Amino acid sequence: MTRQDHSQEEKLIHGYNRMMARVKTALEQMGEKAGPRLREAIEHAKEKAVELEELTEEEAQRIGEYLRRDIEAAANYLASEEVQELRDWFRIDVELIERQLLDMFLSVADQTKLDMLKFQEQLEEASEYHTGEITGPGALACLDCGEILHFHRTSRIPPCPKCHGTVFTRDLESEPRSS
Repeated sequence: MTRQDHSQEEKLIHGYNRMMARVKTALEQMGEKAGPRLREAIEHAKEKAVELEELTEEEAQRIGEYLRRDIEAAANYLASEEVQELRDWFRIDVELIERQLLDMFLSVADQTKLDMLKFQEQLEEASEYHTGEITGPGALACLDCGEILHFHRTSRIPPCPKCHGTVFTRDLESEPRSS
């Protein structure tokens, strides 16, 4: 990875974390009266990132989609009947996750839980993760071979180390797809 590629990756990771913080703040300010308004909060966070010249419009759009995907996946899990422990979803030792990021992520996911119950069909489109995208903490399963990748902080998704696959899911129980 060149120095420029590394710098761009760091910019996107920091952009993801700053936008997550803004989404959390926006949802907190809306309070219970307005109800969870995830898309509005993400739109506001994208606009702020562009306004402050932290990200280009294109970068903010991509990061906004990554945030929506990750928050909806977490909210879907939290709203499911199979909820055991958050640690099962993350599939990592929670102590290893940056505490502040975990708190922000969980706060936004919990506030989004009720919206996700209403928009279940939208969650289906959020189920695939691709190499090169940015994701928050948790685990992803390779759709080609089933290998589990663990993310302890916001990171760029690499190709599968086992089979070099490029498509992943948070549904760690999924069977690998046939080639």
